[in-house]
Amino acid sequence: MRDTGQGISPELLPHIFDRFAQDERARRHGGLGLGLAIVRSIVDLHEGTVRAESDGEGRGATFAVELPLPGEEVAASRPTGVYRRLESGPSRLIDLGGRRILVVDDEADARDLLTAILSRAGAQVLVAASADEALEALRRWRPDVLVSDIGMPGDDGYVLIRKVRALRSEEGGQIRALALTAYARSEDRSQALAAGFHTHVAKPVDPLELTALIAGLAPERRD
Repeated sequence: MRDTGQGISPELLPHIFDRFAQDERARRHGGLGLGLAIVRSIVDLHEGTVRAESDGEGRGATFAVELPLPGEEVAASRPTGVYRRLESGPSRLIDLGGRRILVVDDEADARDLLTAILSRAGAQVLVAASADEALEALRRWRPDVLVSDIGMPGDDGYVLIRKVRALRSEEGGQIRALALTAYARSEDRSQALAAGFHTHVAKPVDPLELTALIAGLAPERRD
């Protein structure tokens, strides 16, 4: 994909896919510096590559994504060594063995990405776009683990987890919970744990790390 927009400075270009990498122009428009990092996470999930090129500020940018073909065509077109590296690298996931995971995020792209990762790991996934939807799903579906964003409109993740902890155990009040958020400072982690989450991980999350954390929260599938 090529655009004719503001371009990328030579100093920023090597870091463009890093979490929170952004220039002053992006900050003025309220960006968090997570968009391209999320793109890389999605591409990594599909065992592909992504790169960016730009001749500098005001000269546009080019983004190229390469994804492997499915099945035997891939094996025929790529060296065997590449697949050994991928099979032993961060694209591997921990088997979640049918665990029920409730994902809460107001961003549709984030919900889709998390659903893809967790489903690939063998989990059953239900998504909610708000705290109210999550509370209804929690009572109705009784998931094993809650994975929730923090920065949501209306009731945020902190309010959600406090409402969850106020529920009776049979309503899901003791559910294991993971905060998945762009708020990545140590004080953000402390606030998440104090509110009632069991653990905290920053976006964009590595799929292996995410599935390992969930497996640790729910070592066995609940009947």
